[in-house]
Amino acid sequence: MHFNELIVSIKKPDEKILKKAQERTSQLIMPFRAMGKLNDISERLCAIQETLKPSTDKRCVFVMAGDHGVVEEGVSAYPQVVTCEMVKAFIAGIATITVLARQNNAKVVVCDIGTKCEFDEKEIDGENEFISRKVKNGTNNMTKTAAMSREEAIDAIMVGFEIADEKIKSEGLNLVATGDMGIGNTTPSAAIASVILNKSPEEIAGRGTLISDDAYSRKIDAIKKAIELNKPDKNDPIDVLSKVGGLEIAGITGVILAAAYNRIPVIIDGFISTAAALIAYELNESVKDYMFAGHLSEEKGHKLMLEYLGLEPILRLNMRLGEGTGATLAMHIIDAAARIIKEVATFEEAGVSEAET
Repeated sequence: MHFNELIVSIKKPDEKILKKAQERTSQLIMPFRAMGKLNDISERLCAIQETLKPSTDKRCVFVMAGDHGVVEEGVSAYPQVVTCEMVKAFIAGIATITVLARQNNAKVVVCDIGTKCEFDEKEIDGENEFISRKVKNGTNNMTKTAAMSREEAIDAIMVGFEIADEKIKSEGLNLVATGDMGIGNTTPSAAIASVILNKSPEEIAGRGTLISDDAYSRKIDAIKKAIELNKPDKNDPIDVLSKVGGLEIAGITGVILAAAYNRIPVIIDGFISTAAALIAYELNESVKDYMFAGHLSEEKGHKLMLEYLGLEPILRLNMRLGEGTGATLAMHIIDAAARIIKEVATFEEAGVSEAET
């Protein structure tokens, strides 16, 4: 599928089904909307999947991995090689996201879309599936030139889309979550948000991996320098992504688009995934209606990003790991919402007397 064709093909969820779901919620054997936000989530699930019996049992976390040239500016507490080491941990099933995914009966697919890593066959033979679709061996240092070309940004989006689209279709997925890995990736994520939200880097960028004061100062300077040098156009999301973004951010954008295209819900993880959600939203605003915000990250600007998207986080657990951990934890709540509207009886079905009005 051509990129432009994909963008225009995504439509809003079914409003008629949403109204029917709201009608059913009002008749469930409980006081009116007594389950609060779970009622809201369940109704949205119905509209997205076009059924009053939504299912969330076949799910997958797509972890996109990429490296960043801006790490040269000393913006991270960890060396770049950690990207490769963590990808191996994901494949082996010993990282936090893989533990939480097992608990949630969720498949994990790890995609190298732009790391500087070279893996041998033994390193990619593990518990979780690994896909190598490298667009580029890490982005350029965005303080010196554009992070990538426009063509590379679109290619990376389409890689994410194609991987997720194929899995959704071949495995009948009805719920997906986004995850990331890439040392230094809170810096390009903050740059994207700074441009799109028209906020200063100081309002958006946080401490990431708990960097020092000096490293934080370098991070702010790097974002400012990158924006000043590259002059990304906030009205052109691909321009923003290519100039100050990341390859894994582009891949996550593609995963989000694949979920919306296939009319299934996608749970957005934290700061990096939400930067990708901003790009997806700017490409087609209808995409937002397929998104659920898994949690509120400890990164400073995450709240502002979610407010811009009109999404309310499901969980607030003071987390800042990434990988897809917040999105995967939120699957418990998504599951509960789906089961409530599908399995709780109405007053008429249960023969229970309704409240007097």
